[in-house]
Amino acid sequence: MTTPSTGRYEIAVPHADFGVSRTEIEHVPGFADDFAAVLESTSGHRSTIGCVIPAYNEEASIAGVIRSLLAQTRVPDVIHIVVNNTTDGTVRVASEFAGPHEIVTELGEQFTEVFVHDIGKNPDKKVGALNYGYSLVEGYDYLLGVDGDTIGDPRAVEMLETEAISDSRIGGISAIYSIDTAPIKGTIAKFLIAGQRTQFAAFNLQNLLRGRNMAVLGGQFSIFSTNALRDVMKANHQRTPWVKDSEVEDSLLSLQIKSAGYLTKISPYARADVGGMTTLRAYDAQQVKWTYGAIELMWPGQRGDTKGQPFHPNLRLRWFENLSMLTNLFVRIAFITLLAGSLSINAFVFSPWWLVPSAAAVLLNLRIAMSMQDRQRSDILFAALVVPAEVFMWIRLSHFLRSWFRFLSRKKVDNWAMQAKAESGSGGGHWMPLILLVIVIVALGVAWALLPPITQSAILWIGWPVVGVVTVVQTVLMLFKLLRRHQGFKV
Repeated sequence: MTTPSTGRYEIAVPHADFGVSRTEIEHVPGFADDFAAVLESTSGHRSTIGCVIPAYNEEASIAGVIRSLLAQTRVPDVIHIVVNNTTDGTVRVASEFAGPHEIVTELGEQFTEVFVHDIGKNPDKKVGALNYGYSLVEGYDYLLGVDGDTIGDPRAVEMLETEAISDSRIGGISAIYSIDTAPIKGTIAKFLIAGQRTQFAAFNLQNLLRGRNMAVLGGQFSIFSTNALRDVMKANHQRTPWVKDSEVEDSLLSLQIKSAGYLTKISPYARADVGGMTTLRAYDAQQVKWTYGAIELMWPGQRGDTKGQPFHPNLRLRWFENLSMLTNLFVRIAFITLLAGSLSINAFVFSPWWLVPSAAAVLLNLRIAMSMQDRQRSDILFAALVVPAEVFMWIRLSHFLRSWFRFLSRKKVDNWAMQAKAESGSGGGHWMPLILLVIVIVALGVAWALLPPITQSAILWIGWPVVGVVTVVQTVLMLFKLLRRHQGFKV
């Protein structure tokens, strides 16, 4: 360990297992004792908070993340940046903040210390970094997990702590997530960010209206009770809170916290801006990884080390999302097919009733946009112009299909590595759904042309009523959402 003039900066040697217990740490000279000293210098709050920031190639964003934490009204008692597998200047930038900081806020004088740990090559990636960080803060009351590209609102930590200490049953609380539009440049990037902001808003609103029960305590900006994490480890015979069994480590931990008898909540006040995906390639890889991991948790039975929990209460929203995506896919493909078939034999008759579902969807998207606390003109236009939201839905459907095909094929794929590759600008798998769609449309067109007229008529006679019934059900559900009170929540 060295002590440069800028503060304290540690190069940590990675362990084979990042689930290091406090007993094991005490055998490393100058390791646990050094960080325990920070705990003794806390500012007298009702609880203690240790912040862990897993960082991988975050050179461009890590400084802003650390500054936002040091600017909190309630500053974490210690901040550990755990750099893993990085190939850029993350360590260099983060180390500029290393060392003790005395800060005066409206809550009084506060003390924190920033440590930077470069654990080098880490086969467990973010999971390994999180567990390494946990081993450093397990003596604190709460672990605040913050991603290396997430900026919290100045009162975010204060709000999370206030609610966490108000109820001992709370095992973890997530902030409300959105994406800052200010630094986004380019038409495609702005379109994707508008879609992701709507996606975040809808998800946050659903959880808030479900008694603020959070299905997934996202690692972007969430606070966890260390008592709950210890109970999770004991109940699941784990040496660490996070395990690498799942593609979505935060979803799995949320399920385990709930199963251990704790509540998983979303704060109605704490907010944070996360790093959005600004290219189709990167967004595709991220969504496929998330959806694949969710399917793995939902699937009955055992797949590898991951046991499916299809009836877990935290997965009800996931089931609804997948059923909704499947319905959206069926309606769109069936409508295009039947419309083309009807036009080919001059049998299509337009009815204004077909505009009702589209109108309901626009109104629902507009209401979601209006529920955003920091809504922008782009959010309103995204919802009102129909085409952007429809194109974004097709993009999401492609992720849905790719995730299920990858899962059902049982092909072993490192989705973390694929996301990192996509974010660096490599890979072209995101075009595969579009290619397949074109192939399917051409095949359906050829097959339709080969059918006799009586068969074509029979298909249309059966197909249109089926699509009509499904569309009516969809529209009724949208109207229920449209009329549901938001109880004053802003996302």
